[in-house]
Amino acid sequence: MHRDTARIYAQGRQVTWLGANFWSRAGGPLMWRSYDPQLIREELAVLAGHGLTMTRSFFYWPDFMPGPYEIDETMTSRFADFLDRHTEQGLTTIPTFIVGHMSGENWDPAWRNGRDLYSDVWMVGRQAWFAAEMTRRYSGHPAVAGWLVSNEMPIYSGTAASHEIVDAWARIMRDAVRAAGGQQPFSLGDGAWGIEVSGHDNGFRLTEIAELVDFLGPHTYPVGDDPVRQRYAAAVVCALSGTFGKPVIMEEFGVSSDFASEANAAVYYRHVLWNTLLAGATGWIAWNNTDFARPAQDPYRHHAFELNFGLTDASGAPKQTLTEMQAFARVLDRVEFGRCQLADTDTALIVSSYLDTRYPFTAPASHEAVAKALHQGYVSASLAGLPPRLTRETTGIAGGAKLYLAPSVKQILAPTADVLEDLARQGAHVYVSYSSGDVAWHRGPSYGRMNDLFGIRHQLDVGLANPIEDDEVELTFTRDFGGLTRGSTLAFPAAGSEHSRTFLPAVPVAAEVIATDARGRPALLRREVGDGALILCTYPLEYMAAVTPRVNQEPLVALYNALAEHAGVRRPLAIDDPRVACDVLVRDDGARFAVLVSHAAESVTVKPAIDGGTSGGTLTTLDGGNASEGVTIGPFGVVVLEIAPAG
Repeated sequence: MHRDTARIYAQGRQVTWLGANFWSRAGGPLMWRSYDPQLIREELAVLAGHGLTMTRSFFYWPDFMPGPYEIDETMTSRFADFLDRHTEQGLTTIPTFIVGHMSGENWDPAWRNGRDLYSDVWMVGRQAWFAAEMTRRYSGHPAVAGWLVSNEMPIYSGTAASHEIVDAWARIMRDAVRAAGGQQPFSLGDGAWGIEVSGHDNGFRLTEIAELVDFLGPHTYPVGDDPVRQRYAAAVVCALSGTFGKPVIMEEFGVSSDFASEANAAVYYRHVLWNTLLAGATGWIAWNNTDFARPAQDPYRHHAFELNFGLTDASGAPKQTLTEMQAFARVLDRVEFGRCQLADTDTALIVSSYLDTRYPFTAPASHEAVAKALHQGYVSASLAGLPPRLTRETTGIAGGAKLYLAPSVKQILAPTADVLEDLARQGAHVYVSYSSGDVAWHRGPSYGRMNDLFGIRHQLDVGLANPIEDDEVELTFTRDFGGLTRGSTLAFPAAGSEHSRTFLPAVPVAAEVIATDARGRPALLRREVGDGALILCTYPLEYMAAVTPRVNQEPLVALYNALAEHAGVRRPLAIDDPRVACDVLVRDDGARFAVLVSHAAESVTVKPAIDGGTSGGTLTTLDGGNASEGVTIGPFGVVVLEIAPAG
């Protein structure tokens, strides 16, 4: 299966954005009142000197539009100078119009008077007028790289408007920018937090947004209980956003040094950058360029942690996070990332329709459960060296993979049973793990024809769950399977609520039992169909892992590896260490680059197998050194190697 790496184009040429959201340390959101051109020059020079190419900038709305029909010309002249300073440093910027929400506070212009930002016709007209005025002033400046409507409008608006109203507002704003001459790439700045990514409907639906924007821009600041899932959180959001066919720009990510040590923050940056690249992102804008020494100024007075998100400290000295951005920039330049695509994959991760669609009489919490299991499935597949393409049930599961993963599924659409069976008949192996869901409402599977599909007879009772009795779920294999020998055991921590910590009692009819649980019950069953097979796990392994803090990732990785080997998945690169993920970039001239991402807290040495261990080439460092005998990766490190052709 092809994994798209959609790109941004500006003025007819491809660009790769790598930069920072920008406020001068002289004022934060109030920087335009005390604008200091020399300080701006110095701050931009530090970013450019570390390989960054652009910024995201902000029209602080109360200052730039003091009245409903008024533009402050002093502010606009300062922004014009700000653009000139970018040009001096070889940088560009993406201005953001409606700001609005910023750093823990909403900043209204005095004349708003509580009017609704989406449905009040006059208020929408004032926003469109302001966006058009700013566009007319600056659209011809070479430093303008694109346009964003807002900064996290779902927070600023304070209401979850209907998606129809949000769509109408967004189209009016887009049309205002285009009519005023703004032909640069355009997006909304909403954060990509909608139902298709999170399971929570905030009115900003990517299905509709993707029709009118030139790129999608996730904002991620995850809070979790597992370090590996935490380092993949942004990647999962990017992968889900990438299913809509538009370039994905990691528009906001970062961490305050109040919340993480400098070393841990650097690790987080390293993994966000590389894991999102391998999830299809093609641009990155960190939050933010600098720390601030303005403790008496709102929002920093009441959100003190907002003082310390910078790539530089409050004196302008680079922090380790900026060093990570610089190292990333150097590798992108070395491999000529603009010419690279993600390698094709044989693995697909099915995105349940019950993540992105609000069906009648379904519990909102069930959407969030889907998101958790999907996140864990993505992590496990990545650690198994099976970088997946995400394919949505809602728009039709794509063909072409050898292995399909449907992690911890409570519900599928009724026609999907036929689709899964057809995929197997055509040679694919389709893995589905059962889940009863995590709510009481219609607790249990909704597959339509589960018995026939998987060759079983389930033994569920009316309205009752079958609780997992033990603290661990042990799968013991009853036959050799994908590299796991008969008698091998995988142990998974049992977790979840009274509704979700359950298993499916089933007896085989037309299926072979591959593994049993500790009580001898079928736990993994395989029904052969045509040239492929349907494989059912009677335990919600991914969901249980997803709700387990600091979970041992190894058992799921081992299971996914076995599924891949059994399905005949081709891997351009494989590593026999569940702590190290791997993927491959392919340049348009045929050059291939191996990307190794370690989640180990200590140095590890691995020996990657190229193309399944066949004569697929040799590994060299980017400097030309031989790396085929082994590669040492530092703690939480990332190593990029070239795969030189064999012979």
